[in-house]
Amino acid sequence: MQSTEGKLTWRFPRFFWVANSIELFERAAYYGMFIALTLYLTREIGFTDIETGWITAFFAGFIYLAPTFTGALADKMGFRNALTLAFALLTAGYALLGAFQLKSTAVFSLFLILVGGSFVKPIITGTVAKASDETNRARAYSLFYQVVNIGAFFGKTVAKPLRTELGLKYINFYSASMAFIALILVIMLYRNVDTSGMGKSMKQAGKELVSVLKNIRFMGLILITAGFWTIQGQLYATMPKYALRMIGEGAAPEWLANINPLVVVIFVVPITQMVRKINPVSSIAIALLLIPISALAISLSPVLESIAGQSVSFGIFSLHAITVMLIIGIAIQGLSECFLSPRYLEFASKQAPPDKVGLYMGYSHLNTFFAWIFGFVASGYLLDAFCPEPETLPVAVQLQHQQALMGQAPMPEAYANAHYIWYAFAAIGVAAFIALLICKRITDRIDREKSV
Repeated sequence: MQSTEGKLTWRFPRFFWVANSIELFERAAYYGMFIALTLYLTREIGFTDIETGWITAFFAGFIYLAPTFTGALADKMGFRNALTLAFALLTAGYALLGAFQLKSTAVFSLFLILVGGSFVKPIITGTVAKASDETNRARAYSLFYQVVNIGAFFGKTVAKPLRTELGLKYINFYSASMAFIALILVIMLYRNVDTSGMGKSMKQAGKELVSVLKNIRFMGLILITAGFWTIQGQLYATMPKYALRMIGEGAAPEWLANINPLVVVIFVVPITQMVRKINPVSSIAIALLLIPISALAISLSPVLESIAGQSVSFGIFSLHAITVMLIIGIAIQGLSECFLSPRYLEFASKQAPPDKVGLYMGYSHLNTFFAWIFGFVASGYLLDAFCPEPETLPVAVQLQHQQALMGQAPMPEAYANAHYIWYAFAAIGVAAFIALLICKRITDRIDREKSV
C-alpha cells in the first residue's frame, strides 16, 4: 500500500478511492430522492403539506444528529460490516419508499434510510482521515467534498427526467439502484481500516453531546447560523412545490436546486481567498446579510411579472418571471455559502474550550439539525397557508389555477400571496444577522472584562 506520510501528494491508498466511489453513489441516491421527497409525500403518499413538513423535518434533521451515535456503533462493528448494513438498509428503504404508496410504509422507509445514511458519513470521513496524514489531509478532504458535490449534482439532475417521464416513485427506484451499487462496491472492494483511537462508547457520545449543549457561547453560534441553513434548506422544503404550483409542471426545481452547488464550485476559492484576512465573524456576517436578500429576491417575482409579464424574454429564449427570480435568489444563496463555509468552522473552534476543540468541531453540524427541524416544519405551514396543494381546493379553483398557469386567467386568491412565504424566511435571515451582531458585542464585552 502506498504511503502519503510526510510528502505533499495527490496519491492516496486504494481504500481512499474505494471509499470516495462509495460516497459518490450514496450522495447521488440521497439527493435524487431528497429533492423530490416533499413532492412525493404529498402527491403520491397523500400527506398534507403540514404533515409532510413534520415528517421531512425529523427525517432531514435527525440524519445529521444520528451519526453521533451510529458512528460509535460502527467502530464496534467494524467499518466494513457497518457499511454493508448501511447500504442494505438504504437499498431496502429507497425501494420500499417507491414500491408502496402507503403512509405507514413511507414513514418506515424513511426510518430505514435515516439509520442507513447515518452510518455512512462517519465511516467514509473516518476512512478518508485514516488514508491521509496531517500533510495531505486538506487535499484528501478537498477530493472527498468534490465527490460529494458531484454525487449531489448528478442525483438532482437525474431526478428531473425521472419525475417528468416516468413518475415520482421511479426516483426512489433510481436511488435504490445507486445504493445497491454502493453495497456491491462495499462487499467486493472495501476492506476494514485500522480504527484504533477513533471510537467512543455510546454513553460517552451522549455525555459529550450534553456537555456541548451546555456551552452557551457555542450553542449561540449554532442557533444563529441555523438561521442561514433554514433558508438554504428551502431548496428542498419549499422550492420544489412552490415552483410547480406557481409555474406549472414544466418547471424544473431539481435543476434550479443545482444552481447553488454550481455557484459554490465556481466562486468558493476566489471568495475564500478574498476573505482570508478579515475577521471570521465579519465573513459570517456577510453571509447572514446575503441570505435574507436571496429570499427577498425570490419574493419579488410579482414585481418582475408586473414589469415584463409572465414570460421574460432573453432574446433566444424566455423564462417564467418566477423562474428568473428563483435563479437569482438561489445564486445569491450560493454566494452567501461561500462567505460562511470557509470561516464558520474557524470561528466555531474559538467558542470551544482549548482542550475540547476537536470534540466541539464534531458537533458543528448541529446548526443544520436545528435548521432542518424548524425550516421544514415552517415550510409545511407556510405552503398550506399561501401556496396550497391544488387538489385540496374546490374544483372551480383548481380549474382557474390551471388556466392561470397557462396565462389564461389570474391566479386564484389562494395563491395571490404565495410570495409571502419568502418574506417569512427573509425575516428569519434578518433576525439571524441581528442576533450575530448582538452576540458578538456581548461576547466581546465579556472577554474584555475577563482580561482586566
